[in-house]
Amino acid sequence: MTDNADDPHRLVSAAVVVGADGTGAAHSAIRWAAAVAARRGRRLVIAYAMNSTPARTWLMAYQPMVDEAVQMLRTHGEQALATGAQVAREAAPEVTVDTYLSEQNAAKMLIELSKSAHMVVLGSRRGGAVSHLGSTILAVSAHGRGTIVAVREGGEDRIEGPVVVGVDGSPVGDTAVAAAFTEAAERETELVAVHTWSDLTFTEFASTGYIEIPAEDLQTAEQAVLAERMAGWQQRYPEVTVRREVYPSTPAQHLREWSERAQLVVVGSRGRGGFRGLLLGSTSQSLIQHAACPVMITRPG
Repeated sequence: MTDNADDPHRLVSAAVVVGADGTGAAHSAIRWAAAVAARRGRRLVIAYAMNSTPARTWLMAYQPMVDEAVQMLRTHGEQALATGAQVAREAAPEVTVDTYLSEQNAAKMLIELSKSAHMVVLGSRRGGAVSHLGSTILAVSAHGRGTIVAVREGGEDRIEGPVVVGVDGSPVGDTAVAAAFTEAAERETELVAVHTWSDLTFTEFASTGYIEIPAEDLQTAEQAVLAERMAGWQQRYPEVTVRREVYPSTPAQHLREWSERAQLVVVGSRGRGGFRGLLLGSTSQSLIQHAACPVMITRPG
């Protein structure tokens, strides 16, 4: 177990990083992250930020005794990390666990660590606030690098059902499709590709713009757009069964509905049409707070 590494990027390089704050939601995220790390043969790094909202509250309460207050915060963080490590080992005894205690706030810490990590995982509470200061997961999703995963409290046990991916028809969306195929293949499960008509606004099929497609051919054209986007990936992953679903609009609603029977929902960080503004708009908040299964947010690069 390693705390306060001099080089945090070296510590988390290619590792699965999960945020800890001592809550049940964070423990769900730790269990999910530990299982992924063990399955992929990667290290798990559990990270705790001392400068969080609860930490600042404690510090203000003990302002006359700053040194003692800081030590209390450090002790609390160490305890949260020790408990998190125990939770991880119970979920995946074979996983290698390291810990990282930071004096930064949670969002800044996780955004920085995401530059070197394999993925960053955070806990959330369905239908309410998210773990790690409420807004942290949205900040990390918007500004972090690579793959960010939000695990709903109690949702780490979802090991049955398909992997569901939101496909918006943009080249950037291929990052989400690639991740979804990888996840479906690894989990040996079906992949469901969800696409909405509103996404076609910025897409082209066979060099034909949206306004040139007759309304009566819209459904056929949309199915063709989706099939075209998925074809190359299906050749790379022939073992993955793909189900394509096209809807008129409201991607958030359909992704939420699919999350009730899925084990993972995957979306891209920059989409167009129905998925535009995913990370900072109502769609992201809806998925993070209301999806029944973990939500994976991918970013290019």
